[in-house]
Amino acid sequence: MAFAGCKPVGPNYSRPTYTAPPAYKETGASTVLTPPPNPPGGGWQAANPSDGMLKGKWWEIYQDPQLNQLEERIANYNQGLRQALETYLAAQDQVKAARSALYPTLSLDPSVTHDKNSANKPLVTPTTVSNYNDLILAGGGSWEPDFWGRIRRTVEAAHENAQASAADMANVNLSLQATMATDYFQLRGLDAQIKLLNSTIKDQESQLDLTERRLKGGIGTAVDVAQAQTLLETTQAQLVDVGVARAQYEHAVGTIADYKLPDFSIPFSPLDLQLPKIPLGVPSQLLERRPDIAAAERRTAAANEQIGIAVSAFYPTIDLTGQGGFESTHAGTWIQGPSALWSLGAQATELLFDAGQRRALTEQAKHQYEAQVSGYKGVIFLAFEDVEDQLSGLRILEQEASAEQRAVDSAQHSFDISNQRYKGGVTSYLEVLTAEATLEQNELTAVNLETRQFVDSVGLVRSLGGGWDTSQLPK
Repeated sequence: MAFAGCKPVGPNYSRPTYTAPPAYKETGASTVLTPPPNPPGGGWQAANPSDGMLKGKWWEIYQDPQLNQLEERIANYNQGLRQALETYLAAQDQVKAARSALYPTLSLDPSVTHDKNSANKPLVTPTTVSNYNDLILAGGGSWEPDFWGRIRRTVEAAHENAQASAADMANVNLSLQATMATDYFQLRGLDAQIKLLNSTIKDQESQLDLTERRLKGGIGTAVDVAQAQTLLETTQAQLVDVGVARAQYEHAVGTIADYKLPDFSIPFSPLDLQLPKIPLGVPSQLLERRPDIAAAERRTAAANEQIGIAVSAFYPTIDLTGQGGFESTHAGTWIQGPSALWSLGAQATELLFDAGQRRALTEQAKHQYEAQVSGYKGVIFLAFEDVEDQLSGLRILEQEASAEQRAVDSAQHSFDISNQRYKGGVTSYLEVLTAEATLEQNELTAVNLETRQFVDSVGLVRSLGGGWDTSQLPK
């Protein structure tokens, strides 16, 4: 047992090094809260996952009760998350199965038989007993002491794979939460478009009525009426098309929340929220916040354990066995001292020649570990790219939305002037038609930009890991 406590063979795991940049390249929009610059001559301390970052139910920063209700259902009802949970629980069971190999196995083998031997078999004498009972109450045990750490390495690998599975589950959960919020804001953006198109249709109906009255008064033309009618019907067709897209997003939201779609609907609710403030944190925190990074790192640790398991094959296997119990031909003398039986033994096996198999398996484990290290660093690179993309997207969308709002104001002013000129009879309806189409297009673009800002803000939250951190991994 003293030998079994020796240090396991093979390399101990050390997390692959990665030096995060002191700050992100992009600063994002004005709604992104960036930390202060790196102090001169200093450096960032080890990141505390709870400092200046999103926590827990991150979607509550949007202050939308309907979204909160939908997000809450994911943890309890979504089948994709349930599947990830069962996968994690299976990985936990694998840890227990691997840990059981550290302990002896015990068995109990009672038997009661009555034997009748042939009286004509060879070497039978007149005094040979040929009819007798055989009562056995025996048990045995065996144990393979973990001298070289193979079992301990296997347990650690199973534990690290279970942690990776837990991180995978967190990643699925985050993805579902982000998809839910994205689809929900897309739906509310479409509701904003519907509101705008309904208002536009009302104005265009008034314009059509004006052209018809001018035609009846002899100061308009049939062309003006036809153009007004065409523009109205085009907008009505746009409204129908938006309704189709809204229904699809409603179905997507209901599916993620695991509602029965025939009974599920989201009330008409145009997007009228304020973009929330999103704390960005420092880049080094990203390594502790992204569940996909944590999963890759844990699998790297598990790959390292496989090297030790492979190295242990070069050492002998030692088994300790024991057996004991009672055996008698009569029940009255069954459990007595003279009926006792026992045996103890040990066996060692050392493989002397395998044509290089163990060495090849060890090299294979080392290469697989290096592959996992590269994969881990690759996930980190993609994570930083993801954050930078979201930050740049929010920054550019903010600038574009500001410019587009000025374009909407200018288009509205142009339409008002053209409409007055048409009513005064100093211009054709074509000028009004052009100004109105320009206004409608700019207003729709402004609504789309606002929706994209909300979608990209959710993307930033997702790229930062939501409210998760590595402290939530099972110990």
